[in-house]
Amino acid sequence: MAKALLGYVGGPDPRLLSEMRRLQQRVRDLETELVRVQAENDALYAAADDRFDVSQVEPALSRA
Repeated sequence: MAKALLGYVGGPDPRLLSEMRRLQQRVRDLETELVRVQAENDALYAAADDRFDVSQVEPALSRA
């Protein structure tokens, strides 16, 4: 089965290997971006938490 996946006749396809390397790099880039955005989100959340005291907020709508 593994031989069939790797293209048994002639060995691994260089285009496939190149594409796999490109995709692995893209995954690493996206993981790095995710960590950066999560850190930015955490910082924004912490800043917003300091400005808003939920216990002091009045409801936007009230029933009459």
